[in-house]
This record gives sequence, C-alpha cells and structure tokens, in this order.
Amino acid sequence: MTAARKLVIATRESRLALWQANHVKDLLEQRGHAVELLGMTTRGDQILDRALSKVGGKGLFVKELETALEEGRADLAVHSLKDVPMELPPGFELACVMEREDPRDAFVSPHFASVQDLPQGARVGTSSLRRVVQLRALRPDLVIEPLRGNLDTRLRKLDEGQYDAIVLAAAGLKRLGLAERIRAVFEPESMLPSAGQGALGIEIRAGRADVAAALAPLAHQATWLAVAAEREVSRAMGGSCSMPLAAHARFDGGMLHLATAWGDAEQPGPLLRAAGGGTIADLGEAVALGAEVASRLRAAGAR
Repeated sequence: MTAARKLVIATRESRLALWQANHVKDLLEQRGHAVELLGMTTRGDQILDRALSKVGGKGLFVKELETALEEGRADLAVHSLKDVPMELPPGFELACVMEREDPRDAFVSPHFASVQDLPQGARVGTSSLRRVVQLRALRPDLVIEPLRGNLDTRLRKLDEGQYDAIVLAAAGLKRLGLAERIRAVFEPESMLPSAGQGALGIEIRAGRADVAAALAPLAHQATWLAVAAEREVSRAMGGSCSMPLAAHARFDGGMLHLATAWGDAEQPGPLLRAAGGGTIADLGEAVALGAEVASRLRAAGAR
C-alpha cells in the first residue's frame, strides 16, 4: 500500500483512548503512512449511572467505532482488548494485537499502601465483577462499591473521598504517566487479570488487505497467542462484563501457561480455578488451549 492513502483511526475521546490511538498513529507514521484520528463518543462513555453489565456490556464502547468503519469514515479502530466483545460482528476482524503492557491490576489509595492495610469495612471502588469476586476472596470484610467513568473521573472520585481505595488496570495508569498513583500491584496469584488486559487490539473491516498489511509490522505474536487463549475462555463461558471471570496466559520457557478463575457474584464463596498449558505455535492451538481450560473450569462448577 502506498503512503499517499491516508489511514483514519476511529477512537473514543477519553484521555486513555486518545493516547492509545496516537500511539498507533505514531507507529504507522514512522512507517511512512499518513494518519489522522476520528474522535467519537460511545454509548459506554455516555452511560455513567449504571453498571455496564446491566446496559449492554463492553460492546457499548466499540459499536460507534464499528459504524464508522462500516460507513468508510475510518479504516481502523484501536481498542483496549479487554473492552472488545469475544465475538465480533460479521464483516469485522481483529487485524492486529500489539505487545502487552503490564496486565496486572493496580491498588490505588491516598492513605493505604495495599489491600491488606485497609481497615475493616473500608470502601473499595471497582466496576468489574471479576475484581469484586477476587477482592471478596482476599478481604470479605471490605465494602465494594460500583465505580464508573474514565480513568481521570475514577481518580477524582477517589481523591474526593468517595472511596478508601480503587482498583484499576495498571496498564492505563502507566500509559498516561500516572504510575506514581499505583501503591501496589496485585500479582496474578492473588488477582487474575481479565482476558486481554493490558493489550491493544486493532479492528478493521474484513477484507481490507491494504489496512491489514499496514498493521502487520505492529503485531506482537506472543501477546496475540496469549490473548487468543484468554479470550477463548471468555467466549466458551459466554463471557461478557456480567461474567465474574478471569483469564490470564503467559509464556515461560516456550510454554504458554493459562490460568483462570470464576466466582459467584450473587453468593460469595470460594473462587473456582482451572489451568493448563502447552507448546503453542499458532492461533488455532491457542484457541484450543483456551477451550480445554474453559471445559475444566465448567467441570469445577463454574457457569
């Protein structure tokens, strides 16, 4: 594809989404492409008074961007991969997964150094059912309250004293130069991340070989294989943001290790876990691993 054809990136207009889109823009421009951004406000950005799981799920963050792709107003859309539904609509494809930033969850608090340091009955904010069930497993005495809004809004609510602590993705804080707000990170052993957390995915219209070719140098194969396994767990479990499900894969010595956890958001109890691993060479093998571990999780009682 020639550099003369301008590529248009559809993006949400939150500070983090714009950072991500500009990051991709810079990388494409370094490779000779002309690029511009098309900023958009999505339904997910507009609905701030209800949990996403009750109003349509994470797809609310991508629908308007997909409409721009479908109508030809944009050529690609940059997403936090954890916000991308497991099943894309017909006519769309995930053309690129970029190298993952820190996939872990971050503990953020003005007064306390870690979740263990919180006093009994402390208020912790999170919008994620996955984090809710894992926080309850760690500290059943905490009061866990809903937290919506973009990253800056969530930090403002914390600083105003509405919460004693909040839990956020470490990747977003680091990308925006806010790493100093992180008091502690949750290692995967204590809080497993969500499928795709920390990774950026780029969506295009199916059949756009020109755009796919432009994006190919930005792809990171190891990340793509890991998140493919994670996302298959979510897909096999019917995953959405109403699912208290965690899935995290990592390469170690040539082997891909996949760990999962599920909890009951309605009836607090122990987390159910399943894991697996193997030598993974392609996306098909990664998906097969995810399906295998999902079946183990269901066999353990997850639903």
